[in-house]
Amino acid sequence: MTATPTDLVGQTLGAYYLERLIGQGGCAWVFVGRESDGTPVAVKVLKPIYAGDPNFEGRFRNESETAAQLEHPNIVRIRAVAKSPEHVYFAMDLCADSLGTRLAREGPLPEADIVAIAQDIAQGLAFAHSRGVIHRDLKPDNILLRSDGRAVIADFGIARAVSRYVASTGVNLTMGTPQYLSPEQAQGRPIDQRADFYALGVTMYKAATGDVPFAHPEWFELARMHVEAPPVPPRKARPELSKRFERVILKCLAKHPDDRYQTADQLAADLGDISRHPRESAEVVATRPSGALSGGRVAEPETRGWRWIAIAAIALGVLLVELLLRH
Repeated sequence: MTATPTDLVGQTLGAYYLERLIGQGGCAWVFVGRESDGTPVAVKVLKPIYAGDPNFEGRFRNESETAAQLEHPNIVRIRAVAKSPEHVYFAMDLCADSLGTRLAREGPLPEADIVAIAQDIAQGLAFAHSRGVIHRDLKPDNILLRSDGRAVIADFGIARAVSRYVASTGVNLTMGTPQYLSPEQAQGRPIDQRADFYALGVTMYKAATGDVPFAHPEWFELARMHVEAPPVPPRKARPELSKRFERVILKCLAKHPDDRYQTADQLAADLGDISRHPRESAEVVATRPSGALSGGRVAEPETRGWRWIAIAAIALGVLLVELLLRH
């Protein structure tokens, strides 16, 4: 009989006793567990349907082991990647909260809090990108908050594991979470680290206003909006936000990757400037060699229509899977 997450509660998996289920997503369950010495951890267990596929299971383990090598204060620490006779899993540090749950609990956050969280995340991205690892599915649920207030990124590597699985098998899945997809992901185009900056821009927008910049129940229309529709400036919803912070968000949300930040270090630097000078009345974000602010580029002719979006979406499949777990 196929195991369910309930079956695993109260069981020991390797070195970890699983106390309770705290979340599940497209490909894994997540539990609060304890090591033999009582240390609390989070344990992610690959669902049996995927653990039973040697191709997927191998890629999941390989990418999890790659993510485990990303040792940085703003990336959650993976403590172990392991396989039992029936399960594939990894254990990581257990964090006190997530940005997703905090937003659900509190609604829009103060600008200073968002800037501090985003600066932490930008620093974590800078480290991962310098080692050739792109997240591909950054969103509030994948931003964990430690008890000391530090923000850390979770689930590096899982989206890449699924991406490579799809490429090798032709399985009809689209990677990422629809509301946080960059325009190039919505088009099915190759991506680089700048797709992570777009997702962080959506995350900051959500944290600042309570809503994502683009939402629609139909995938085709949501894809078109990511590619063509200008976001409503966040200060329309929250006039108390600083112009500097709004411009950072809109630069992250630029339609063309060349108009976004080119490196996470550049983004972290602008966020750091806002943090150090929160009351400055700044009309412009400091000029950097990363390109114009959002809105400076006219959409390329081939992106003005949306028929090609449907073609790309059909090629990729309209089954959108939320790959990563909520904590």
